[in-house]
This record gives sequence, structure tokens and C-alpha cells, in this order.
Amino acid sequence: MKHITNDLMAEHLGELTAFEPNGFPFVSLYLNAQADQHGRDNFHSFIRKEFSSRAITFAAGSCELESFERVAGRVVRYLNEKLETSANGLAIFARSGDEDFFKAIQLDAPIQKNRLHVSDRPHIYPLARLISQNPPYAAVIADTRETRIFVFDLGRVARREEFITPDRSFAADGEQSPMRHHRRVENQQHLHAKETVELLERIVREEKIERIILAGDEVIIPLLRERLPGHLAGKVIDILRLDIRTPEHEILKATTESLRADNSQTDAEKVRGLFDQYRADGLAVVGYEKTMDALVHGQANELLLSASPDDILFMSKSALPVVAEIKPENKLSRKMIADTLISHAGKSGAEVTFIEDRNLLAEVGGVGAFLRYRT
Repeated sequence: MKHITNDLMAEHLGELTAFEPNGFPFVSLYLNAQADQHGRDNFHSFIRKEFSSRAITFAAGSCELESFERVAGRVVRYLNEKLETSANGLAIFARSGDEDFFKAIQLDAPIQKNRLHVSDRPHIYPLARLISQNPPYAAVIADTRETRIFVFDLGRVARREEFITPDRSFAADGEQSPMRHHRRVENQQHLHAKETVELLERIVREEKIERIILAGDEVIIPLLRERLPGHLAGKVIDILRLDIRTPEHEILKATTESLRADNSQTDAEKVRGLFDQYRADGLAVVGYEKTMDALVHGQANELLLSASPDDILFMSKSALPVVAEIKPENKLSRKMIADTLISHAGKSGAEVTFIEDRNLLAEVGGVGAFLRYRT
């Protein structure tokens, strides 16, 4: 399986954002590909049921039905022939018509819920949320002699570095006073901490890491923290007690929980900052209408969205001329609104952050944005 990184996912999202309707149905399929307790996939009945129920909505003999059935057939063939057993999630985007398009993204990170979306353009909200939820981060597992550093990205190990500092705590003849031995041991520990921080600094620079999790025993952790330069210390989001021999999958599980907790704290801080800026008439807007207007005009620097499209409320008809593709007869589907917001964010270079606690943005219709400037 070709491993997907956050950067590559962002490229896929940018490509999908650029699609315009051409009169043919566009299929967006998200699948949980994790095997059940018997080692089997559980999505085949979902595929059969959902494709059949969508097919009957097209007129018999129509070009749209023919296009949809070609896509459905291609999706089924892909699932039967090319889906790898190691994949935990799968996203497929496809259209058949004047310009055929088919993109399948197999993921190490799981997709929690099966979804089939058929519209005139890609449904990109779940893909963008997956990127937001799974930023790359570094996990440092160390004791006083050995260090393991992992870079986790979208549920997989993107990079792994390990080293052992040679034990120089004993004299050549093996005889030394207790005090001298103690100093040698301390020097050994300090040297190992120094080498660990140097390796971490190089990895953070090369991989452009913004979050670090430290793990180890009560001896090495204070030594590491003492030597972390400010630009690294500011990236540390959690400190765990893990043994140097902790299995990789347990490290991933523990650090993922730390990442989720940090996301929740960061979300709350961002929303407080958004409201503070908005109340002071600063560089922030809230609500669908003002946020969309800022995105369309390139003012938005960071888009904040509720993690569920159902929480995003369209609250003013006056925004309709701003987004011509959302028409009254479509009843302003919240998924369409969410996709449109993300699409405009991508086109204008605005960052997208999903707020997992639905209560935080509830009073403003689930959407807001920090601005680059005000007009």
C-alpha cells in the first residue's frame, strides 16, 4: 500500500477542491476498512444497498444513470481487486462522463463511518476533517542510554530513529570510588540527553513538526526538558511515562490520545480567541454569511468549522449572491455549505481547523474565521 502523508492528502484535497460540475454525478465514498473479529470487511452490504438506492433516483435510460452505473461498477471492481488488507480507511472520488475521474486513497488511519455522497462535485468535508485531526507529530521514547524517536503521520510511522549512547561510566580498569562512579554516571546521562535533543531538533526541522510528545522515566525526562531550546519546548504537548521497550502500536495509541486531548484544549483556546477578536471588532468574523464573504474575498486566514456538518447553519438569505452555486432549490444542504466553505478556504490559502466540541461554535452557527485584514 502506498502510504499517504498529510502533505499528500492536502494535495488530493486541493485537486478535489478545483472540480466544477459538468452535468454528471460525482461519487464520494468513505469506508471504514478495518477488519472485524473474523478478519472480514464489513462494507460490502453497505455498498450494495447504497448504490442501489441512489441509482433509482436517476431517470431510466438517462446519461446520468449510465454515468453513475459505470462509476459504481468501477468502485466495486476496485474494492474486489485492489483494496489492500492493511488499509484501515478508504476514500474514493469518481466521475464518469466527458472527463472520467477516479481517485482512491487507502489509509492507515481509520475512517469511523461509511458514507456515500452523490452530488455534482466532490464531498470533501470528511477528507479535510481527517487531515485536521491527524497532524504529523514526533514521539520521543527514552531512558538514560537508549532513545527511540517516531514521527507519526495519519496513523502510521512516517519516520523512525533509534540510538544507544555507549556506556562510559566505568573506568578502564573497572576500579573507581563511589563518588567518581556517580559523576561518570551523571555525565553519561547528560550526554545521552544532549544527543537525544540534537537528534530531535534535526527531525523536527527536516519533517516540519509542530507537536512533540516526550515519554520516558523519572530520570531522563527532567534531563531532556532542561536541554530543550525554547523553540522545541514550546512544541511539547504532553509528557508520558512509557518504558523504552513499549511496543510501537502501544506508543501510537498512547500518543494519539495525547494528541486528541491537545486538540480539544487548542480548540477551546482558538474559539475563545475568535470571540475575543470578534467582540473587539478585530480580525475575526462569525456566522456563515460573514465568514463566506471573507473567504470569497481572500480575507480569511483560518477557517473554524464545527466537526459535524449538521451543526453548520445557513442563517441569512443575503449571502446567496455571494455563493452562486448554492441555490434555494437545493434547500441549502449543510454538507454542501460545509464543502463550499472548505473549497473557498482552499482556493484562498486559508487554514481549516475543525472544532470537535459542537457546543463551542453552536451560538454562531458552527462557523467563524480569523482574518488577515479588514476592508
